[in-house]
Amino acid sequence: MATQMFEGRGHAAVYQKYRFAPGQELQQTILAYLQEKRVNPAELVVDVGCGSGQGTRFLAEHFKKVVGTDISEAQIQEARDAPSMPNVSYLVCPAEELPFEDASVDLLTSFTAAHWFDIEKFMREANRVIKPGGCMVISTYTTDMSLQYGNCSEKLTKAFRESWDLLLKYSHNRVKHVLEDYKEIFEALPFPDKKRITDIFDKIPMTVAGVVGYLESASPYQSFMRTEPEAAKSFLTHTEKR
Repeated sequence: MATQMFEGRGHAAVYQKYRFAPGQELQQTILAYLQEKRVNPAELVVDVGCGSGQGTRFLAEHFKKVVGTDISEAQIQEARDAPSMPNVSYLVCPAEELPFEDASVDLLTSFTAAHWFDIEKFMREANRVIKPGGCMVISTYTTDMSLQYGNCSEKLTKAFRESWDLLLKYSHNRVKHVLEDYKEIFEALPFPDKKRITDIFDKIPMTVAGVVGYLESASPYQSFMRTEPEAAKSFLTHTEKR
């Protein structure tokens, strides 16, 4: 079954503030692939599990009509409240029950969300709504991140990765899909013509507060917060000091 992890208003607000949009390298990879497959110009793009709309807003710059969907009302409200182009709209609905006609969607996307879906049902639904000759793009960023600043990049990266390792002890079992670079999700795609790319590296400018906020927005931290609130708050303070 699908898993809901980002329901609360507080979490949605943190998500909107600290989650970053798809990086330039990922954006270019997606657009180049669509051009190769001649999907442009797409009439209707649906971004599933859109959260607070970071990926949806990127898509709106390139396509005629973009609809972001998410099961969380709080996330969708954050997305609606953010500045966006007039060709974007948002809907609250499960990824496994999309309110679109058969063969009506040119491009279906999901940015760092598919591991929360009921994969089998979602793939059936994707197969139903995507037009013949349409396209599907599913991506995630991995936890294999490094921090770079002056001559202390190595120390910063060590502090960041040790923090991640601690948080992963609180992660839901579905995070395994992220740790495995979406291998199982890729294999479940119901299309014969598919391509898996695992060597996209993006540089995202972030402040120290942004790095700590990103950790706070992650689902393992939210689980940590629910079970050990005082320890979770201390963890963020300690990480920021490091």
